[in-house]
Amino acid sequence: MFTADKEALLEKLDNLKKPSVLVVGDMAIDEMVYGSTDRMSREAPVLILRHYNTKIILGAASNAANNIATLNGGKVSVIGTYGDDYYAPILLKTFNDAGINTDYMVKDEKRATTVKTRISGSCSQSVTQQIVRIDRETIDPISKETEEKVIQNLEKAIPLHDAVILSDYNIGLLTDNVIESAVKLCKKYNKIIVVDSQKNLERFAGVTSMTPNQPDTEKFVGFFIQDKETLVRAGKKMLERTNAESVLITLGGDGMALFEKNGNFVKVPVFNKTDVFDVTGAGDTVVATYTLAMAAGFSKKDAAIIGNLAASIVIRHFGCATTSVDVLKTVLEKIDFTKF
Repeated sequence: MFTADKEALLEKLDNLKKPSVLVVGDMAIDEMVYGSTDRMSREAPVLILRHYNTKIILGAASNAANNIATLNGGKVSVIGTYGDDYYAPILLKTFNDAGINTDYMVKDEKRATTVKTRISGSCSQSVTQQIVRIDRETIDPISKETEEKVIQNLEKAIPLHDAVILSDYNIGLLTDNVIESAVKLCKKYNKIIVVDSQKNLERFAGVTSMTPNQPDTEKFVGFFIQDKETLVRAGKKMLERTNAESVLITLGGDGMALFEKNGNFVKVPVFNKTDVFDVTGAGDTVVATYTLAMAAGFSKKDAAIIGNLAASIVIRHFGCATTSVDVLKTVLEKIDFTKF
């Protein structure tokens, strides 16, 4: 049976504002382009959109940093790459507007600044729908020269932060050397290090924790999670193969499952059920809040509860979204843990 001390959690929530976090990974922006239409083009069988708004949102690893910034008041830095192109200053400005420190970002003129452009349109008496997505990215691993700069910045930044997140979107930043350097430095300076990656989880051996979702976990362990028995077997296998101190498997509508190296296991239910509008970026919210809570002194179980709660809030919004400590308090106060 699941149990939690709501009053204790409420008392500790303000502590989320204290730690500083370094996010290392594939930084990107989401460019949301909106328009309306009432006719087709004569040039080709395509819609003509009349542009009315463009919105720039921090996406990929940048979204994890943005989630932390809204929770701890901007005590967050990022290490990633950007190119020598039109979108580079837009990425940096969007970071700065969010209060995120970009001093450790690395310019690489041979790589594109990663941008996901989503073009959406609507017409009379219809909802807005995405029509096409355009990805601008360089997916090859970063060059040795850029890798050296990234590692140098890790050496500067890690001692100054309380926790590190490795956010891997398979766009080339997190090479084996970058991962190894980050893990070694975190162990040297006794820092929390948490991984959010979709594949190749064995590359992140020895971290504090990782937050794979169910499909990625199933691919990694080689079998489907169908019940408690297979879930427990998957969690134990994850711990064995990654040598992580803990693994937090996100299970969508079934909540989360936390496995610790010391044998502790807890299934965290979905206790703030609501309509799901968009799960985009929910994983970034989980890893951001979970990491920040551990750095603030929460147990891994309580950190998982807060991560679960934060994700339940952001999925009510379209696109990558964030939440705040005040909103977490408001939602937490309404939850009756005795019902779970």
